[in-house]
Amino acid sequence: MFPTPIEKASPTARIAYKSVLPIALILWLLPLIAVAVFSIRPAEDFTNANYWGIPSSFEGFKNYGAVFFQSDMPRYMMNSVLITVPTVLGAVALSAMTGFALGVYRFNGNLLIFFMFVAGNFVPFQILMVPVRDLTLDLGLYNTKRGLILFHIAFQTGFCTLFMRNFIRQLPGELIEAARVEGVAEWRIFWYIVLPLMKPALAALAVLIFTFIWNDYFWAVVLTQGPESQPVTAGITSFNAQYRAAYHLMSAGSIVAALPPVLMFFLMQRHFIAGLTLGAVK
Repeated sequence: MFPTPIEKASPTARIAYKSVLPIALILWLLPLIAVAVFSIRPAEDFTNANYWGIPSSFEGFKNYGAVFFQSDMPRYMMNSVLITVPTVLGAVALSAMTGFALGVYRFNGNLLIFFMFVAGNFVPFQILMVPVRDLTLDLGLYNTKRGLILFHIAFQTGFCTLFMRNFIRQLPGELIEAARVEGVAEWRIFWYIVLPLMKPALAALAVLIFTFIWNDYFWAVVLTQGPESQPVTAGITSFNAQYRAAYHLMSAGSIVAALPPVLMFFLMQRHFIAGLTLGAVK
């Protein structure tokens, strides 16, 4: 039923695995390597069609200096921080409370409410473009960081609730029942008993949502415009001129924009892995 571990495979299979794995890794990393190399090329290499050859000169300091000091990239980065952090906090906080309510309490309509949260994940987000944009215009939230934050919280809470509800249902119910017998209020049960046990799940969910929101491009373009509210994913395109695309600056900006999610993952790696694997074995 399950694939045979590579340690127990035949010698031929192990040799083939060890030979193919580095090639697959290089192919997977090739786009990232290309972006990194593009970010240190001079603009003349693109004019001369020197895309994959050795860079004619090293312009890394110049390109990254232009990104940081001669463009609105710092402002776009700050916009992304101001959009992503409140969204992560809001979505995780709401999903922790809704997951607790749906995972602990038994009442009529529990599954129906849970289904409504889950069903939103199956709606293609592209079909929401026009109604969501019109709604932000009607509410005066178009081209504001506040509007993007509220939309992301609403859209991500469904997945987060699914994640948290299933996690909470794996917790021992005897802890909650014992607290109730002792007369502990429900909000204290959530705050002092359930929430501390949810730390691995909260960390894993925070990393996932941080990555989703930081890397979002579609809604950043649909709901915002200009450096006053656009996040960094949409701001990278500002390096394009009317008749010419500054690929070296776009590549440098992409590398800079990719650093916060990578840093977030490595800082939370231990909690992230623990949250994803908790309950995998008995």
